[in-house]
Amino acid sequence: MKRTWLLFAQAVTVLLAAYFVVATLKPEWINKHATSLGGVVSIVEAPASNPGVTAPGSLSAPAKKASPAVVSINTSKAAQRHPRSNDPWFRFFFGDQDDQPQVGLGSGVIVSPDGYILTNNHVVEGADEIEVTLNDSRHARGKVIGTDPDTDLAVLKIELDKLPVIVLGDSDGLQVGDQVLAIGNPFGVGQTVTSGIVSALGRNQLGINNFENFIQTDAAINPGNSGGALIDVNGNLQGINTAIYSRSGGSMGIGFAIPVSMAKIVLEGIVKEGQVRRGWIGVEPSDLSPELAETFGVKADSGVIITGVLQNGPAAKAGIRPGDVITSVGEKKTDNVQALLTAVAGLKPGTTSRFALQRGSDKMELDVTPGLRPKSPVRQVPNQQE
Repeated sequence: MKRTWLLFAQAVTVLLAAYFVVATLKPEWINKHATSLGGVVSIVEAPASNPGVTAPGSLSAPAKKASPAVVSINTSKAAQRHPRSNDPWFRFFFGDQDDQPQVGLGSGVIVSPDGYILTNNHVVEGADEIEVTLNDSRHARGKVIGTDPDTDLAVLKIELDKLPVIVLGDSDGLQVGDQVLAIGNPFGVGQTVTSGIVSALGRNQLGINNFENFIQTDAAINPGNSGGALIDVNGNLQGINTAIYSRSGGSMGIGFAIPVSMAKIVLEGIVKEGQVRRGWIGVEPSDLSPELAETFGVKADSGVIITGVLQNGPAAKAGIRPGDVITSVGEKKTDNVQALLTAVAGLKPGTTSRFALQRGSDKMELDVTPGLRPKSPVRQVPNQQE
């Protein structure tokens, strides 16, 4: 009997010691089971996380850094009434015409403490009133400083103090596969952050803008995200979200953003001069094909063939003729029409540049002094978010 009691006492001592060690070093092992609903249902709870500690793999840091500088843009436009909408006979046959103002929704990015905001041209185009709402719920009237339909960009300005400003990144350093976040106000539900990767770079010939060099991403972009920010994992601005490829109107994993390198040029031109001054030489270019090469008797393997030259235009004055194949502008190779347009547009009007071309079987170089590119007509693109 005495031996049994001794064994029992030793066992209790060991168990109490083990409980004390576990309770001290791993209290969650003991407290992980809790009871709710008056003890009816048993649940298992995770240990409380430490405040301020970011979960592994979380993208909350770049989102917190950039989100304050992303704004929501609401626009209104007076309804266009029919001239005879007050005629009783017209109303009898066609009914009362809707005279409610047309409203639009988009996003924008504050890029300067002076109140300058980058957004899309199609977000503010034709708007009579523009209201900008910050992430901290402040409101301000937006003023259009200038627009650039060729790139679908616009610059607004608001008058508020202590504005949050996004940090501009280096979009030329982006690589396919880099993680990115899209921030905007889709469908008017409020500021939203989605994540994805850079799916492709340098997308062009999409028929969206005259000058295209899009960043393609699978981060979800929906109507209302237009003009919002595409940022990297450091919270720096890499692009302005512009368009989506969609058959349903919602995100299908193919979105396009204008690189910040292009947006900076537009911003500087609009703020300084009220417009973006681009080069123009007055030619009709076409992608080189075997048929065109045979027609014009040229033996070039690459480049852009000129099928028409404007009389007395910059190209004609420099000696460029129909059938010439332009292979480079300055240091930039021109393998397709979009590359030629972009290279020429980047030239400063009135400043002579060297063009490399091939005429027949002869290679030559000509000095061309570009003029100022005329303004392009406004284009309506179905795939753009409105």
